[in-house]
Amino acid sequence: MYRYHAVANGLRTDHPIPDLPFVDDAHIPVDDPKGISAVGRHPGGETWGRQDRVREGGWVAFTTDPGRHDLCWIVRWHPDHGRSVVLYRDDDASSLHMTYWGPALLYRAGGYWWDGDSWYRPAQVWDAAGETYVRRSVPGATTVSAADLLAGGGDAARGQVFAVADVDADTGRVDPARLVAPWLNELACWAGYRRGGARPLAECVVRLAAPEITGDQLVSQAELATIGGIAASTLRAYIARGEGDVPLPQATVGGRSVWSRPVAEDWAERRRRSDDGVRETIQATRGDATQPPGIIDVWNRYVRIFMSGLWENPNRRRRWALRWRSEAAVRDIAEDLGWSVAADLTGERLVPMADLSITIRYAILDEFTTGRELDASAASRVDIYKPTFYGINRPIAGMLDWLIRHRPALAAATIASVIGEAERRGIPRAVSEESIRTALSLDGTLDAESYDAFLERVLTPADS
Repeated sequence: MYRYHAVANGLRTDHPIPDLPFVDDAHIPVDDPKGISAVGRHPGGETWGRQDRVREGGWVAFTTDPGRHDLCWIVRWHPDHGRSVVLYRDDDASSLHMTYWGPALLYRAGGYWWDGDSWYRPAQVWDAAGETYVRRSVPGATTVSAADLLAGGGDAARGQVFAVADVDADTGRVDPARLVAPWLNELACWAGYRRGGARPLAECVVRLAAPEITGDQLVSQAELATIGGIAASTLRAYIARGEGDVPLPQATVGGRSVWSRPVAEDWAERRRRSDDGVRETIQATRGDATQPPGIIDVWNRYVRIFMSGLWENPNRRRRWALRWRSEAAVRDIAEDLGWSVAADLTGERLVPMADLSITIRYAILDEFTTGRELDASAASRVDIYKPTFYGINRPIAGMLDWLIRHRPALAAATIASVIGEAERRGIPRAVSEESIRTALSLDGTLDAESYDAFLERVLTPADS
């Protein structure tokens, strides 16, 4: 998930970030990934660098600025789409390097990203089975180039190029008193530095235009909290502490952050599909305690066992001092003893949950393999209906149900790993997911509404 604030554009970037100053990058070999990395790689020093090839094409490299160790340069180069040269805070360097080490060539509008052909929303919803974020394309997206903007004006003589020393890393800007011209003039000044052989201005991406980031689709912080199902004060605390995976705002209007509604809805989905969100779908209450129903069942069971042993056994009951010989007093102790056993289920002492998860995973995969073999053996018989799911034996389905009731988040991870591994073995996701859904509906002990709510947050997210 992209959550970083760029500080400035490098002067030799092909894709300027709007409203950021241009900084002289002549001291960085932006055409040489090994050279970029070498700038910062010094044994025992405070600087660092790295370069890697990117599977989707080209390379990414970063280095700490040699004169400003609080800042770093990120360069992402693609053979067909040129390079982005961006200045960030050095503390973000390693995470940023991994962020650019993928299909995204550049980011705009709070994490919207471009892969050279299409624009996508900020990556928020995790596809656990595929071990990647869901790509959600932006309807009606238009790429706005430097040529598009400069067609409307821009005075290069009024623009400026700054030195790295001029940048304030805390505010992520140059001193406002030194910014004497509108950014369009800054863009014209940047264009004036480009020489023969540089990427045409019509191919230099500046920003994204799309219906979903227009004014009527932007929501306030209070509306974002409502969409996410939390209090406005909780959201303010998340933002202040950098918690809750709150997405970057798409714009600032009147000094206040605003988000596009689709980004807000994706964030709400991310929250629903988180471990805490999954636990919300499988829970029960006992007094003031809220736990998965399996934990409550164990608690109730051991309360009854301890109550029987401590109070209903006449020989043991006589051992109690007179002032403690009341049913209510003994029940309090039984409650505590019962919870001590139930609490063991949240760890690994009573049941080895991690081992159980792996066992269930391979048991279900074996069921899928058997189902596929049966399909193959019947392939020549056109009179046999080919199912859209594979059967899962009742004991295996029962153990999956047990894991869901006792450790919902671990069960979610188990299901995701099953679907992902089955897909790698050639079994379509739709078949795996329908198999699990059918097995739980047939052999599970929870009601259909609980399973529907749980699986909605666990199975593959929709791509739009």
